Amino acid sequence: MRQELTQLGIQELRTPADVDGAVTNKSGTLMIVVNSVCGCAAGKARPGIALAMRHANKPDRVATVFAGADVDATERARSYFTGYPPSSPSIALFQNGTLVYMLERRNIENRDAYSIAMELTQAFDRFCAPVTTK
Repeated sequence: MRQELTQLGIQELRTPADVDGAVTNKSGTLMIVVNSVCGCAAGKARPGIALAMRHANKPDRVATVFAGADVDATERARSYFTGYPPSSPSIALFQNGTLVYMLERRNIENRDAYSIAMELTQAFDRFCAPVTTK
């Protein structure tokens, strides 16, 4: 379950200090995935993330915490998801240290991997695309 994300180059955040270090590095974009053992993580979220990570525009940094295993790290990550209740799986996107996008379990559990990937790539295009100047 962990390897499905780490083999994509996604960094594991195993401690609260790891989470703080990732989130407080405020330049660029950061996506944090709250991974879990549930069926919607296995059959929908992780495959959707894998598809989305093939997109041309993607976050500068991508990290994950594992709910139920790395409890303290997960709790710390969720503390940065202001305005959203805890949910697993979930996907948060930060731009320059500010939470700009959240995909909660309720938006994952009734969808397939392709529609999750499509939603993520739309968020990547909106928040992660290079800024062009004329």
